[in-house]
Parts: sequence; C-alpha cells; structure tokens
Amino acid sequence: MIKNLLFKLSLLSIVVFAVFDSKAQGINWAKDGNSYYQISSGEIISVTLPKNDKKTVVSKTLLTPSGKSNAIAVRSFQFSTDGTKALIYTNSKKVWRYDTRGDYWLADLTNNKITQIGKDRPASSLMFAKISPDGTKVAYVSKHNLYVENVNGTGSKALTTDGTDRMINGTFDWVYEEEFNCRDGFRWSPDSKTIAYWQIDATKIKNFLMINNTDSIYPYTIPVEYPKVGENPSACKVGVVDIASAKTNWLNVPGDNVQHYIPRMQWVPNSNEIILQQLSREQNESKVFICDANSGTAKAIYTEKAKAWIDAQDEWEWLADNKEFTILSDKDGWNHLYRMSRDGKKQTLVTKGNYDVIDVKLIDEKNNYVYFTASPTNATQKYLFKTKLDGKGKLEQVTPSILPGTHNYDISPNAAFARHTYNSSVVRPITEWMNFTTGNPFTMDGSISTQLSKQETTKNKVEFFKVTTEDGVELDGWMKKPDNFNPDKKYPVVFYVYGEPASQTAADTYGAGRNGLYAGDMAKDGYIYISMDNRGAPVPKGAVWRKSIYKNIGVLNIRDQAMAAKKLLATNAFMDKDRVAVWGWSGGGSSTLNLMFQYPEIYKTGISIAAVGNQLTYDNIYQERYMGTPFPSKEAYIKGSPVTYAKNLKGNLLYIHGTGDDNVHYQNAEMLINELIKNKKVFQLMSYPNRTHSISEGEGTSEHLSLTYTKFLKDNCPPGAR
Repeated sequence: MIKNLLFKLSLLSIVVFAVFDSKAQGINWAKDGNSYYQISSGEIISVTLPKNDKKTVVSKTLLTPSGKSNAIAVRSFQFSTDGTKALIYTNSKKVWRYDTRGDYWLADLTNNKITQIGKDRPASSLMFAKISPDGTKVAYVSKHNLYVENVNGTGSKALTTDGTDRMINGTFDWVYEEEFNCRDGFRWSPDSKTIAYWQIDATKIKNFLMINNTDSIYPYTIPVEYPKVGENPSACKVGVVDIASAKTNWLNVPGDNVQHYIPRMQWVPNSNEIILQQLSREQNESKVFICDANSGTAKAIYTEKAKAWIDAQDEWEWLADNKEFTILSDKDGWNHLYRMSRDGKKQTLVTKGNYDVIDVKLIDEKNNYVYFTASPTNATQKYLFKTKLDGKGKLEQVTPSILPGTHNYDISPNAAFARHTYNSSVVRPITEWMNFTTGNPFTMDGSISTQLSKQETTKNKVEFFKVTTEDGVELDGWMKKPDNFNPDKKYPVVFYVYGEPASQTAADTYGAGRNGLYAGDMAKDGYIYISMDNRGAPVPKGAVWRKSIYKNIGVLNIRDQAMAAKKLLATNAFMDKDRVAVWGWSGGGSSTLNLMFQYPEIYKTGISIAAVGNQLTYDNIYQERYMGTPFPSKEAYIKGSPVTYAKNLKGNLLYIHGTGDDNVHYQNAEMLINELIKNKKVFQLMSYPNRTHSISEGEGTSEHLSLTYTKFLKDNCPPGAR
C-alpha cells in the first residue's frame, strides 16, 4: 500500500531495481535562465550557457568561518533576489524521510563575509530558511516555531512561541509529510512584511508505540504520532504573521479544520492575497480559495467534486499579469491543464485530447507555449510535448520520435536552454545540454545520439508486451527471458508487483527487467522475470483507468494481476506453471500476500516485504483517499486486506518486516502471523530489529536481506530450464 512514492519507491528504486525515470535532479537556474549554479569541489560556481563558462561565485575561502580551518560543507543553497547573498544549508539531519533540518550560513558576496543564521538555536535544528524578497531578513523554523532575523545574524525574533512537539508551526506532522509531500510550511509575502504559515495541531493524534529491544538491557518505546484509518486528522489552519509585531492573523477558511486538509498554499504574486487548496476528509471535494491576508476573509473561487479522489495541486502558475492561474484536473476524464481567471468565472482548457499531462515542465507565456511530458500512445514511455498556452493550438511532440523510451527535461526559465535526460530498458541514462530554441545539443560529442553510438547493446533485451485478461482488461508489462532461452523448455516465472496508486512498475526505463534484490543474475540462472501495471497504477491511461481502484484496493488490482498471469501462463508453453513466484515491497508486499492468498492455484511462492496486512492499520490520508473513510462501514477495508484471506495459503511464503518501521508498522506482521498460526499455515518469517521501511540500517542488513530473498526463491522456485 504505499503512498507518496518519492520515498516509497525511492527505496525500491535504490534498494531493489534502480528506476531511472521520475523527475531528474532539478537545476538551480539563474534568474535570467542563461546560466545555472552548482556545487563543485566544495564551492558554488555558475555555469554560463552555451559555452559552459565556469565562474566561482562562493569560494571555499568565503565558506570558511572566522576562526575555522575548514570550509563548511554545502548541502544546498539559495540566492537572494538580487544575487548578492547566498544562504548555505549544511550539517543536515533527517526528519522522518529527508534531511530537512540543519544549520544555515549567510554569505554576503558584496562584503565577502559569512555569518551563521540562528546561532542561538540548537545545532542542526533550523528548517527551510529563506531570504526575504527584499534581501534584508532570513526566516526559519526551529523546534516547531517560526523565527526571523537580519541577514547579518542580528535581531533574532520569535514570530511564534506556542510550538511544541505536537503544536507545529511552519512545517508538518508525519502524515502530511508522508502523504501530501508537505515539508516547507511557510512563505514570505511579496512585500517582505509578513509570512504565511501552516499550523498543524497534532495534540490529539495518538502515539503509535514501537519498541526497541536491542539497544539496552531494558527495552524502551519509541512514540510516533500516527493517525490511523478512521482517526481524526490533525487540525490545520493558515496564519499570516506580521514581522514587526509578531502578531498572527488567522485566515478564516470555511469548513471544519479537522475534517478538511490544506495541502497547498502560496501568495498571489505582487499582492496581499493568498491562494490555497482545501480538500475534504475523503479528498473527493477540492476548493480553491483566495484569501485576504489583512482581513482573513476567504472566498471560494473554484470547486471540484469527484466520485473517487482529487489530488493535491502542483504549485499554481500565474499568467496575464496575475489575472489568471493554472490548475491541473482530470475532471473530463484526462489529466489536463486549465487556465482560470482570478475570480474563477472563466476557465480555458489548454491541453486538449485523449491523453494525460504527466508533468508540466515550463510555461512560456512570452511565446504562448506550455511544455509538458505525456505519452498518448504508449503508457510505458514519456516524451516532451508542447501546445499553445491560449488553448488554441494542436499537440506537438518535441522529443524526437527516433528515441523510444523515457525522457525528462529541465528547461531554463527563458526557454533558451534545457537539460535532456533519456533512458529506456536497454539504454543507460544519458544526458545532453540543448539549445532549446533550435532543439540542437551544444556539442555533438555530448549529444544523446553520439553517446548512444558508444553504448554497448544490451543482451537479452527486455520484451514489452500487452496482455488482455478474461475480463477484457489490457495490461502493459515487460518480460526478461533467461540467457540462452529455448522456447521448447519450461522456465520458472517470477512476477514483480506493486499494484497500488502510488507507483508504476512496467515503465520503459533502465530499471525494467532488473531485480537488485536478487543476489546474482536472474537471467543467467534461468528465471523469466515479469512486471505488469494493473488498473489503478498511475500511468497515463486516463482517469477511468487510474481511479477504477477506488474502494477496491486488494480486490480489483489483485484480480487484474492474477488474470493477466493466468493468461500468460496459458498462452506461453515455455512458462512452468508449477514454478510461479511473486514478490513486492510495501504496497507490493500487500499485493503479494493477496495474490498468494486469493489465487493460490496460480502463485506457488511469494516473498512479501514490509506489507500492509490489515488496511485498517495504515494512515488516514493515504488509505482514506483511495478507500473512502471507514464509516459507516469497514467492509471495503476488510475485503481488501490480506489478513482476511490468510486462511487460504497453500504455497511457500516468506514474510519480511522491520520492527522499527514507522510507516507500515510491524503490527501488520503480527496480525498476519496470528491469522496464519490460527489456520495452521506454515510459512517463514524474517524480522529485522529496529529497521525502518527501507530495511537498510545497520551493518550487513542489505546484503543479508538480499541473501535471504535469493535463497528462499531458489529453494522454493528453483531456477533453470526443464
């Protein structure tokens, strides 16, 4: 069951099979778009395009504080609007998934001086520090309170004082971060006089207690604030604090602040107004409000309702001298870009046709174009397209059609340059720098075509296929056959599954056909390796495909996978029906359990890692988004949960879970174990003490996991032709 895939599948990408898709690391473009900044040998340099002229902007000398012999290590950085100051982030530490707290230093490029910001606060406690638009102040969060001080490190002032471990100002609780991708929780006003910020009141959220049995003679508990399915979310509101008086004015957003979420908020440019998105508890009603920062009044200008769920918006882009803004919506059946008047009365469909906008890459208002990734004819791939921003143009493909696979672009703000990244199942990730106006690379030596000519051809190429089930559902998939494949022989089949709305697995990327958890070479050892995307997977096939899984997780996705496997086994004589395995991690672990339990006649061996065994144990934002709230009935949750079907186990099952998993709690393992024991079902269990959802902490852990996985697979689904 998982969720915000940046971590969830980042762990599968890294630990399991390295997906080289997604959004490439963003480029820190200079304001004019003709150059960009990067960290090089511990310094910050600028690179001017197209000649790649490099210039040191922040030197190691400047990065060395007075009295210190070593320069501070730059984790990330940002420049003031006028480019004369650089805010340096260093000494970072993790908060849940990401290292979002640390120390900040302000480098004044004019005076050639560096000053620590928040030096009176605890070390590595500052979060999301930002220079004010006028370049005079820095604001940051520390210990759940918001602070501001002058850029020279003087005049520190607390803007909020009620922050505690559960009263959270300027950042978010566990579940907002995990499921809405919310971390940075405050925004400077355009005039630098106020700051808008979220306040999350998690004081009524119950603790989930994890136990550490190994790091001391007496065990101790680790509390995690965690709102489970059916439990009320944290109360959420947005305030505007005056820098001079430290007084907060709360926005009067209609609706109960517990039974609604506010996942997105930003200032309307050059104004004293705030735009925000409010989602209902079930996330099937979205309202966009324009709020007056002075009076706190909030006016709903756009409302959208859906039978299933509505996603949190990307950041709104403003057009026509801030009289219009953009939204993404799949209300017509496809994910499309709209432009909307500030009062909400006029809507213009920009991207027209039976295709999904995957990701907006650049809005070039000057030239009346919007650039975005899409794939109208092949849901396993991704290309760059453009169309007229006024909604009067046709769809134009920018990516050369001679390069099938997955493409990503980071385009400069002035649409003059771009970094183009390409990979496919047989092409390792390669990058070229382009003159975006002409579409040509800067140098032929660095072009994708030149780099392709130097890559070795991949042996035993991954085969992409479509399979239509007996229910009339067509699934995309890939298949990696064994080395020296003989169609007259029979081979074991291993299915890799995810299956939930958080991740696509059958993409045409360099990760296709590769199982990084397997200790060895599956193709060499004689396995057929397959992955398919069922209905509900986030692929560009339209809203009906993606949202048919609503209130059906654990049922519809499982049947799609099983019926597709059944069809493949029936139509490919080289697949050994007696040697069929399935495995997955997180949501894929849940799918693995359900496949083993609901379709034991198909799947003989399963390896389930960090699975949600009981959907009622998972967090409310994710699970209620896709399954609806569990009132008045929990029937859909019970019907989709593996524990409901554990009594049907017939094959060989290995269940793996970390006891320190703060995401999918080890509680799931114990509930499942109890059901298997009650029904006298023999299986194997591998618990990893105090390991989190990634099962990566501790010496030898990753290697041990790989060896455990591989041995069980080989013992119970033996490799090789027969």
